[in-house]
Amino acid sequence: MDDINVRYSDVDLQEFKEIILKKIKHAEEDLLLIESSYKNGSDNGTEDTSPTFKSFEEGSDTMAKEANMQLAIRQEKFLRDLKNALIRIQNKTYGICRVTGKLIQKERLKLVPHATLSIDAKRKQ
Repeated sequence: MDDINVRYSDVDLQEFKEIILKKIKHAEEDLLLIESSYKNGSDNGTEDTSPTFKSFEEGSDTMAKEANMQLAIRQEKFLRDLKNALIRIQNKTYGICRVTGKLIQKERLKLVPHATLSIDAKRKQ
């Protein structure tokens, strides 16, 4: 088999690497914002509020922290997937569908650079 059909060219891989590095930078910035929002307590001065409203406030605060934790977990997974994509670029296996062994379309990789499945393989899941 010809190497061109099996993998993307070094020029293409470099282009994908630049896209991924930009996405990593933005994702890390977003993660810092998410983490800072759930680590910084949002004390709105409820000490002088009636106990009923204080418990509502605490419940709301807890729900917000849990939602932010879930966002942080998703963002960490996204970052991990992007970093794994960089490893695949280094190994020159980036863009190869792990189910079919065929190249994933460039358009898909530009939109979802951490993709490991072609659209056909994803639909069959």
